[in-house]
Amino acid sequence: MKISKKKHLEMVLEKVPKHPNPKVDLEQYSTPATIAADLIWNAYSLGDIEDRNILDLGCGTGIFSIASSLMGAKFSLGLDIDEESISLAKITQNTIFDEGDIDIANTNFIVGDINSFNSIADLLNENSFDKINGLMSPLSKFDTLIQNPPFGSQEKARRHADRKFMEFAINSANVIYSFHMKNTEEFVIDYYRDLGAEISHKLVYKFPIPKIYDFHTEDSRDVEVLVLRVENF
Repeated sequence: MKISKKKHLEMVLEKVPKHPNPKVDLEQYSTPATIAADLIWNAYSLGDIEDRNILDLGCGTGIFSIASSLMGAKFSLGLDIDEESISLAKITQNTIFDEGDIDIANTNFIVGDINSFNSIADLLNENSFDKINGLMSPLSKFDTLIQNPPFGSQEKARRHADRKFMEFAINSANVIYSFHMKNTEEFVIDYYRDLGAEISHKLVYKFPIPKIYDFHTEDSRDVEVLVLRVENF
């Protein structure tokens, strides 16, 4: 399967299902195919995808892991705390890749909670992932990490969960693509700089929030979301 146009990538990613059972404490909102395709296309153009080891942190049903593999990643690893989402990601991966000639051995999904670890190397070692489809552990850092962490906007969500994601990301990858609420831009940039990283690019999207939780009063609304490309060399 050769992806030569962003629209083609988007069409394939439309097949990736949303979270099977969204959990409010995890602030699970599925990234639309339009946004995922645009982000991966931009990352690819900057040399952050092809022949790179990709970590999809808080991967949900795996849209960024799958997209990265479709665009020529050397290896893609999706990690999420939610077993239901990981199970569905594995099924989706097989369904999509069976339609083309992508080697599914280059993509894997695992369940894990980052809150007890400082980096992906620590998590993989602690859970005895000695070898994940050819990627040896311990691994110091991935080339590229993509994350859409909890925004911390819901009362039932874990406080400062986004900060833990940022800290974990810094210890786990050289380049980070990180989603955040646009109105937190100044804080997030300062936080990354305090961690020793620099911001190279910014992307802004209108992220649709569907009515999936009991407290939602509108069928759907758009929120302005910022994606930062963070260099951590």
